[in-house]
Amino acid sequence: MKLLLVSLVIVMSGCATLPPPQFEPPTVSENPLQEKMDSVPELDGDTITIAVYSFGDKTGQRKPSNTISNLSSAVTQGAETWVIKALQEVGNGTWFKVVERTGIDNLVKERQLIRSTRERYEDGHTLKPLTFAGLLLEGGVVGYDTITTAGGTGARYLGIGASQEYSIDTVTVVMRLISVNTGEVLLSVATEKTIASYRSSIDIFKFLDLGTKTLEFETGIVTNEPVNYATRSAIEAAVIQLINKGATNGLWKFKE
Repeated sequence: MKLLLVSLVIVMSGCATLPPPQFEPPTVSENPLQEKMDSVPELDGDTITIAVYSFGDKTGQRKPSNTISNLSSAVTQGAETWVIKALQEVGNGTWFKVVERTGIDNLVKERQLIRSTRERYEDGHTLKPLTFAGLLLEGGVVGYDTITTAGGTGARYLGIGASQEYSIDTVTVVMRLISVNTGEVLLSVATEKTIASYRSSIDIFKFLDLGTKTLEFETGIVTNEPVNYATRSAIEAAVIQLINKGATNGLWKFKE
């Protein structure tokens, strides 16, 4: 009995060290590969104008659920937003000038509204033509493999036990760089990023007073790497790989 009480005190003391949930204010999101993005050498030449129409989820995966049907997608449906951001910021923003194409319908409508208003009330004032892109960037999230690796360990003695479990998922991103003039696929790259999940728990189960009473206690913590963060990391790695591969193939040069 004394051993049980001592063990319980130790477990409770350990529980006190578990971090409580934090409710933090909104923060500015940093690039997962910020240092690698900034370390890309500058382009030797004029900034490359590029367009991104879509960069969607090709996996069709849904979020797992043990209780009810879940129609939420496992992978972000706005990956083109992270692609555009990565293109604008790689190499300290010296490589690409991204023209708006994902919301081209709204852009065209607004330009039509401005044009019709100016023609009626401001004679002679016209809009500048839209900038065209010499390159298109296509691709998407093509793979989301759950529990590619899983494992754990645990031990129990006299009703007192502890366990640790982990699982690894993998997200795969593919990018293609296409020439607008010829339609040729100039470059194609693929990157993968693992998503780690970790669970640690401690539990106690003990019979007291000749089996007429029981003592039960359990605590634990689960840590999951956000899928969105992993997707961003894979996209940024693909952009860096695309630039390096283009330099190797002679499509552009690094500034010395």
